[in-house]
Amino acid sequence: MHLVTYIGLAHHSEQTLAESLRVIGDGHASQPDVLHTCHTLAGFSDGHLARLAPIVARYGEQGHGEVEEPERLHAAGLAQVRSGPVGLLRDLQDLHVLATLVLTTWTVINQAAQGLRDHELLTLAGEAGGETSRQLSWLNTRMKTAAPQALIVAT
Repeated sequence: MHLVTYIGLAHHSEQTLAESLRVIGDGHASQPDVLHTCHTLAGFSDGHLARLAPIVARYGEQGHGEVEEPERLHAAGLAQVRSGPVGLLRDLQDLHVLATLVLTTWTVINQAAQGLRDHELLTLAGEAGGETSRQLSWLNTRMKTAAPQALIVAT
């Protein structure tokens, strides 16, 4: 069963997203909304990880090349913050890419949970997908707010 690959991907990508949100929030602490909201959104991913633990215990998780993808994204773009308004915008974009990976992973898991008639996994995938959509929504809104300052105003 290949579900274990996607369970591993969900586990690792949620972990990476939570860590990356904290790094970016702390790195842009001069923007209080970024600091506090990133930590709140990281808590969503922490909750998903806690709820995923019994699923991992039931099905297991397998690490293929796909599971390494979130770490590669984290190491390449989110291990440290960029400075200034353009840096904030780029960091938010990187978080958006990672959160999109998380959302599509939950979407795929949701489909598998329907096929398996696994109500616990189906509930988790639906709720985690919804909260990940909220993470993406905030990131999108914050990028729209940051873009004029970063791209038009001379520094």
